[in-house]
Amino acid sequence: MPAQQLPQQALHQSVLLREVVAALSPSNDAVYLDATFGNGGYSRALLEKADCRVIAIDRDPDAIRRGQPMVDEFANRFSLFEGCFSNMAGLLGPEIRLAGAAFDLGVCSTQFDQPERGFSFRTNGPLDMRMSKSGDSAADVIMQADEEMLAQILWVYGEEKASRRIARAIVNARRYKPITTTSQLAAIIQEVMPAKRPGQIDPATRSFQALRIYINRELDELKEGLAAVEAMLKPSGILAVVSFHSLEDRIVKRFLAERSQAAAKPSRHMPEVASSPPTFELLGRKAVAPGAREKTENSRSRSAKLRIARRTGAPTMENKHHANDPLGRS
Repeated sequence: MPAQQLPQQALHQSVLLREVVAALSPSNDAVYLDATFGNGGYSRALLEKADCRVIAIDRDPDAIRRGQPMVDEFANRFSLFEGCFSNMAGLLGPEIRLAGAAFDLGVCSTQFDQPERGFSFRTNGPLDMRMSKSGDSAADVIMQADEEMLAQILWVYGEEKASRRIARAIVNARRYKPITTTSQLAAIIQEVMPAKRPGQIDPATRSFQALRIYINRELDELKEGLAAVEAMLKPSGILAVVSFHSLEDRIVKRFLAERSQAAAKPSRHMPEVASSPPTFELLGRKAVAPGAREKTENSRSRSAKLRIARRTGAPTMENKHHANDPLGRS
């Protein structure tokens, strides 16, 4: 079924929607960013809460098509751009100053539910995983990367302890037959891993996560996007980021700690070093988690964490992002 014709019940449910909208507290005439449009849950909630303007970004062309009715519905108040949120200044224009920005990281549920997108091994489909439908697919990486590179990807981006065993199995299997579908790859992984016990995740889960993150540069994209939004939020602007696994949350937590100077203080025996004034104020030391009801109604929310911060009036800090791609891509 084409993405734009998905039934309403199949559409992605925005996680921690009430909490994100409450954090942003939209006001009339202010401008807000939905950095990960998906199916427009955050965008619609903000537009319905106040007579504000919302600008949304998504790199998935299917999401852009799904969002066109909202562009018409909220004429002059809603804009939707196709691209990566790390390029928000280029898409929105550097003069835009945001009163708030929301990030819902990871994969939209609609993408998982479409076998032809290749994000999930629960239904067979082409081994694709490209959010933008361009560039190298997961099958390209599986067929071309050497064993060491594959092991690195699985370890760095999936925290898979059996990364070397799985990489070796992939390399052995592709000698006899191209690996082009999700079911093929899942079967190769499951064959060399212990059987799943009740309550455990499928043995292929971490490997599929790793490939998806690598293919879409998700962690580098997040680092670049956080630095970009820091420059576009006006003083008192709110940043709300929902993450779904430890790799994402670690990046968000570290970024906000550095920018709020909440990181560990240097020893009093060390010489004092001039530091930049904080660019963010943390709104709560701990991440916000979904309530029991949301976890029951939306299984995707179970691992979610929301971190919220308020932009100060200090100048933007130098971006300390460094690429950590194990295959050396730029």
